[in-house]
Amino acid sequence: MIRFGPSGNSEAFYEEGYKETAQAPKWLNEMGLNAFEYAFTLGQFLTDKTAEKIVAEGQKYDIEFSVHAPFYINFVNTSETSRENNYKFMMNSVEGLKKLKGRHCVFHIGSQLKFTREEAFAHLKENFMDFVREFEKTESGVFLCPETMGKYTQMGTVDEIFEICSWSDCLIPTLDFGHINSVMQGALKTKDDFKAIFNKGIDKIGFEKMKDVHIHFSKIMYGAKGEIKHLTFDDTEFGPEPEPFLQAVYELGLEPVIISESAGTQAKDSRIMHEIYMNLNS
Repeated sequence: MIRFGPSGNSEAFYEEGYKETAQAPKWLNEMGLNAFEYAFTLGQFLTDKTAEKIVAEGQKYDIEFSVHAPFYINFVNTSETSRENNYKFMMNSVEGLKKLKGRHCVFHIGSQLKFTREEAFAHLKENFMDFVREFEKTESGVFLCPETMGKYTQMGTVDEIFEICSWSDCLIPTLDFGHINSVMQGALKTKDDFKAIFNKGIDKIGFEKMKDVHIHFSKIMYGAKGEIKHLTFDDTEFGPEPEPFLQAVYELGLEPVIISESAGTQAKDSRIMHEIYMNLNS
C-alpha cells in the first residue's frame, strides 16, 4: 500500500489552531494522507505518554509513522567516542520508532571528512556494519533506512546507498529525490529518469526492498556544491517535478512511503502528490 504524508507538522497545521502532534493524524486523514515522519533530528525526547497518544490517534486514522534519526550521526568518523555516539543515537531513534509502532528509521550515513571517498567508504562500512551486527541480534520488523544526500561532501550517492542496503536484510533505502536532483544538477526530468534510479535499485537489492522503499520528495534549490535549501511545489525554477516521479512509481508497481519535506507546505504538497497518483490509478 502506497502512503503519502509530511515530515513534521506544516505551517497550516499550527495556523489552524492545532498545537500537538497527537492532533495530526485526524488532520492528515481529512486531507487524504496516511503517513507521518517524526523528526528526532536534534535527539529523541519522545515520552511514553506522548507516544501513546500519538499512536492511538494514528491507529484510529490509519497513519503510519517513520522517524528521522539525529543529524549528528557520522559512521565515517573513526573515533571511539563517535562510534559510541552513533550507536546511542541510532538505538534511541529505533526506540522512539518502536514507541510509534513504525517500521522505517531514516538517517544520514555521514560526511567524507578529511578522507578520500574510497577511504571514507571503507571506514563507513567497518563502523556501520559493527552497529548492524549488534542491531540484528535484538531487532526485527524495523528497517534502518540510509538516505541519499544532496551535497558532494556527504556520503550517500545513489550507488553508495544501494551498495550499503545490499549488506543486510534490515537495510532499506531512503531515496531523497530532491537531494538526488541537486547532486545531478537538475537532471531528473522525465519518468524514465526516475525509472533508471528505481531499476538500478531493483537490480542491486531486489524488487521487494524497492517496493517498500522510503522516499523523501521536495523541490530543492541547488548550486555548485549541491543542495542549498528546500522549497515548495509553487517554485517554478528548481525541481524535481512530482508528475514524472509518480508515473515511474505507478508503472513499476512500487508501494513506497512518500514523505514531503517541502518548506512549510509539506502536508499540502503531500496531498498534491496523492491526487496526482490517484488520477494515474483511476
